[in-house]
Amino acid sequence: MNGLYRARRWLGRNSLRLYAVVAFTYIFLPIAYVTMYSFNDGGKTNIVWRGFTLDNWLDPCGAADVCQAVGNSLQIGLLSTAIATVLGTMIAFALTRYRFAGRTPTNLMIFLPMATPEVVLAASLLTLFLNLGIPLGMTTIVIAHVMFSISFVVVAVKARVASLDPRLEQAAMDLYATETQSFLRITLPLVAPGIGGAALLAFSLSFDDYIITSFNSGDVNTFPKFVYVAAQRGIPAQAYVVGTAMFFIALFVVFAGEVFRRRRASR
Repeated sequence: MNGLYRARRWLGRNSLRLYAVVAFTYIFLPIAYVTMYSFNDGGKTNIVWRGFTLDNWLDPCGAADVCQAVGNSLQIGLLSTAIATVLGTMIAFALTRYRFAGRTPTNLMIFLPMATPEVVLAASLLTLFLNLGIPLGMTTIVIAHVMFSISFVVVAVKARVASLDPRLEQAAMDLYATETQSFLRITLPLVAPGIGGAALLAFSLSFDDYIITSFNSGDVNTFPKFVYVAAQRGIPAQAYVVGTAMFFIALFVVFAGEVFRRRRASR
């Protein structure tokens, strides 16, 4: 009985830790698999482990069309992120700081792209582009990515703007700062972390998207499309290299941002 009581007591104290271990194992196991198989000497079909090699990392463009697909995804992601971040930030400020006719319906409309199934959104956009006579390609992909990314930007930036103390801007104006100076020196630096996080989220959504892209891309190949097609015959190790590199780059950006935030707070 004492042993059972001790076991229950230990489990009660460490249940949260055990849950955290299981959850993180579940999340990071696929990433560990991708990282491991990026070093596999598997040739064109990277399914069975055949030995360790660095050739995949030394020649990430060894598989046909992989670098072109990654380049297209990066170009689309950066362009759509820039547009969505600027427009989403302006919308977030308008919805938070001003009262105007249609403000409540606009708030509701912002959530529609987030709540609509991607396949429905993709088919609707495809129908719109075809009816307008817009040829499918890079332009239609960017428009589609801006459309679904802007909602996430608005939500992220809006939460940051709503948490700001308006008295800070009022104090700046009391010290003879103009509205422009108050915005550039007070408001924008305080909102910058939210804008940066929203931009990273928009880029990751754009780079990762397959369904909407496949409907509206035409002949343009992106990295998710490349992986989907390659999966039918065995994903090459170079795709795992790109995935691993993107993960560690994102990890580095988050870590660097956290270090910068702590140093700034300590000052």
